[in-house]
Parts: sequence; structure tokens; C-alpha cells
Amino acid sequence: MRHQDIINMTQDIVMPILEEEKLELVDIEYVREGKDFFLRVYIDKEGGVGLNECELVSEQLSEQLDKHDPIKSAYFLEVSSPGAERPLKTKADFKKHINKNIFVSLYAPIEGEKEYEGILTHFEDDIVTLEYKVMTRTKKVDIPFNKIAQARLAVVF
Repeated sequence: MRHQDIINMTQDIVMPILEEEKLELVDIEYVREGKDFFLRVYIDKEGGVGLNECELVSEQLSEQLDKHDPIKSAYFLEVSSPGAERPLKTKADFKKHINKNIFVSLYAPIEGEKEYEGILTHFEDDIVTLEYKVMTRTKKVDIPFNKIAQARLAVVF
């Protein structure tokens, strides 16, 4: 079974659990590290998730995965918070994080750059607007959503 199929089946199984617990699905990864496979489910809620929520979702998800058995080989299940630098994957993620500091990497350069970090000031018509500093000057860049390879919240120190 392809990795994407495993991710899709896991999403179908975990969503009712998360809805019941009023939690949000941030991301699912199915990856090989060395000889081991890991199924990682990242969850969140306003104010962040704690160990209790992760354990609860892990127990319920594990039970459902055992019942449906979508993954035939051995793997480790991990349910956790995405952390302070959580990924931004969907358009809803971008809309929800207006006025937050984010980091984006692009498939192709815009204005000569493939990476930007700054304040997400606007998201409309599939255009992400970032305000960033170059030396002492504040600049803006408009980035088409489909040109973003990866994006995440960025912690400012």
C-alpha cells in the first residue's frame, strides 16, 4: 500500500475521534527511519494540547487501526502536538494565522528569493501577503498559495 493511501485511511479513521474530542488534525506522516516505520499524527486545539489529549487520541486511534488493519507491516504510532513551529498546510491554516510570524519556502524564486520569514498580513484570492524586514526597511511580498513548498509558524526570539 502506498504511503499516501495509509495517510488517507488514517485520516478517515482519526477524524471522528478528533471531532468528538474537539481537536484539530494538523498533519499525518507515515515515514521510514532506519528500519522502522512511524505513523505520526499531529493534533492541536486553541491553547495547545497536552499529554492527556495525546494519550486519549493515541489509545482510541490504536484501537481503530487494529480493527481496520490498514497497515500490514510493523510500525510505531505517535500522537503529538505540532509544537510552536507547527506547519501551515491548508488555506484555512493561513487564514487562521493572520498577523503571526511565519516562514515559507517556495518552489521557485519570487523577487530573487526562495525563502521568506515575516508577518502574514493578508490571505485572499489564494495570495499570501508577507511583511518582512530587510535591514531597517519593511517590505511586502505577495506569494501565490500554489508556489509554497512548505510553510510553518516561526518563533521570534
